[in-house]
Amino acid sequence: MSDTITVFKGDGIGPEITDAVLKILDAAGAGLTYEIFSVGEAEYEACGQLIPEEGFASFEKTRVLLKSPITTPVGKGFRSLNVMMRKKYDLYANIRPARSNSAIKTPFENVDIVMFRENTEDLYAGVEEMINEETAHSIKIITRKCSKRIIKDAFEYAVRQGRKKVTCVHKANIMKLSDGLFRDVFYEVSREYPQIEAEDKIVDNAAMQLVMRPQQFDVIVTENLYGDILSDLTSGLIGGLGLLPSSNLGCGYAMFEAVHGSAPDIAGKGIANPTAFLWSACMMLEHMGKSECAAKIRQAVDRVLEEGKVKTPDLGGTATTAEYQDAVIQHL
Repeated sequence: MSDTITVFKGDGIGPEITDAVLKILDAAGAGLTYEIFSVGEAEYEACGQLIPEEGFASFEKTRVLLKSPITTPVGKGFRSLNVMMRKKYDLYANIRPARSNSAIKTPFENVDIVMFRENTEDLYAGVEEMINEETAHSIKIITRKCSKRIIKDAFEYAVRQGRKKVTCVHKANIMKLSDGLFRDVFYEVSREYPQIEAEDKIVDNAAMQLVMRPQQFDVIVTENLYGDILSDLTSGLIGGLGLLPSSNLGCGYAMFEAVHGSAPDIAGKGIANPTAFLWSACMMLEHMGKSECAAKIRQAVDRVLEEGKVKTPDLGGTATTAEYQDAVIQHL
C-alpha cells in the first residue's frame, strides 16, 4: 500500500483539526505524503461542487481518505457528502469504537463497545419522494446481500480481536419484513461462529440498556439509522463526540473521519478538540500497516489526558487546539 493519502479539509472546525492532526502524524514519524483538497459548503458556494474532480481522482488513486467534518444543510440544499461518498465507493462498513479512558470522568466505567453500522441502505440512505404537497415518503431498503456482509464483518472482527459477543440491534417487532430480514440473516451468519455468543435486542431496549449497563455490550451490529443514533449515544458514555473515531470501509477503499460534525458555533476560535479525528487517523494507520505509529500516538494522547493540564473546553479545560496538539507532540 502506498504511503500517500488523500485529505479532505471540510467546513467549520474541519480545517483547524486537520492541520493539528497532520502535524501530529508528521511528528510521530508516520511517513505519509498528503494530497489535500478543500471540500464542503464553502467549495460548493465557490465552485458549484462539494468535491473538486481532482479530489475524487486522488481518492481513487490512493484508496485511503482522511476526511474532516463537513456541514450538511438541514431540510434543504445539497445532500450529505458522507452519504454520497459511502454510496459512490460502496463504503458499506462503518466501524465506531467507544472505549472509556480513565482520565475522562463519566458516570460509566469500563465501556468498550465497537459499533458495526451498515452504511449504504436503510432509511439513512435518503431515498425520498414527495407524493403531493402534503405527503412525503421515505423508503427503507434492507437487502440480504448488504445485511450479510456487515454482519459477517462484525463476527470476523470479534474473532480477530478476541471478543466474546455480537449483539444485533433492530426493530423487527414492528418492521417485520425489513428489520425481520436483517435479524434473520444475523442468526444465519451466527451459526458459522459458534464460539461467539449471538443475541439480539430491539433498538429502544438497546438504548435503555446502553445507559443502564453498557458493560454488557461488546460488538454491536445494526442498520444504518440505528447505528448513527446509537453510536452518538455510546460517545456520551465515554465523554462526548470529541472522543469517538470511525472508519468507513469497502472493497478497496477506506475513509476515516471523526463522528462529530463541523461545529460552526466554535469554528475559527481555535478551541476544537482534535482527539476523535486523531484517533480516526490512528485507525487509518492501522489499516495501512502502521500499527506501531498508531500505538505511539494513542499513548501520547493518554498521557496528555491523564496529566489533565492541557484539555480543550469540551473536556473541562481551557486549552486551545494548538496547545493540545503541542502537548501530544511533546509526549511522542
